[in-house]
Amino acid sequence: MHALITGGAGFIGSHLTEYLLTAGHEVVVLDNLATGSMENLSPIYDHSHFRYVPGSVLDEALVDTLASQVDTIFHLAAAVGSFVIRDRTLQSLRTNIHGTENVLTAAHRHHARVLIASSSEVYGKNTKIGLREDDDRVVGSPLLHRWSYSEAKAVDESLTHAYVTELGLQAVIVRLFNTVGPRQTGRYGMVIPRFVAQALTGQPLTIFGTGAQIRCFCHVHDVVPALLALVEHQGAYGTAINLGSCEQVSIAGLALRVLALTHSASDIIHLSYEEGIGPGYEDLQRRVPDCTRAREMIGFRPLRTLDDILRSVIAEQSRPGLTPTVMP
Repeated sequence: MHALITGGAGFIGSHLTEYLLTAGHEVVVLDNLATGSMENLSPIYDHSHFRYVPGSVLDEALVDTLASQVDTIFHLAAAVGSFVIRDRTLQSLRTNIHGTENVLTAAHRHHARVLIASSSEVYGKNTKIGLREDDDRVVGSPLLHRWSYSEAKAVDESLTHAYVTELGLQAVIVRLFNTVGPRQTGRYGMVIPRFVAQALTGQPLTIFGTGAQIRCFCHVHDVVPALLALVEHQGAYGTAINLGSCEQVSIAGLALRVLALTHSASDIIHLSYEEGIGPGYEDLQRRVPDCTRAREMIGFRPLRTLDDILRSVIAEQSRPGLTPTVMP
């Protein structure tokens, strides 16, 4: 496989890059390092089958050139994280919509198959236990920046589906449910690395809202093999597929587990959404996936538990010489 990974210096992208190289594939990474890091690529930077290209998915000519050199594209580049969406809403919309359109156009022109990374955010406020791919979206006002990411990902999915049905593009949409693990940073609002960093540095763990919100977290090492399997599965083209764990935990319960596993004496404090994230933010009370489609299609079953995930993040942030990054 000759693969292009947009956003390949990011959390998920760098793990996917390593996985593909280990499997013997050739990989080109396109990343502007807006949220990614060259440190994420340090383990494989000198690999003979790896090439890094600095740049943005908004550079239509560059995306087209790189797409002409590969047969498979993993489109992971996106503006992500509640703090990023809050602070750079307009730029985030442009990146997440126009960037995807550039990738789809180039993939179609050069006959490359493509995986589009979407998000469980498309389900919005739908609190059904076991969200299936054909369930309704329930989203808030488009005038709240909180829902701009969800809207952008929904547009990405509609664009992808149209390219498949009208133009014959070989493309699959993957809806990721809280993929976590080593290399994920809490700098942009991600809760597990933020809680771990706070616990390890003795700062209070900050919960936004009541803490009763239910989430499911899936280890990146369980997700990455599924990305490769899905882009190679012709039966997946034109569909959206959930990838995540069904192990539920409240945010308050997550904080307690982090404290227990880090043996931290940090306090837990609650902030309103306006205090912690700012005005214009709405949260959802539950998000639990049904991954039957992925299981039936590629045998997807997460192997790692939430405690496994937390231990891996704690181990990374406890490395000698590393100072955990803490955000408010």
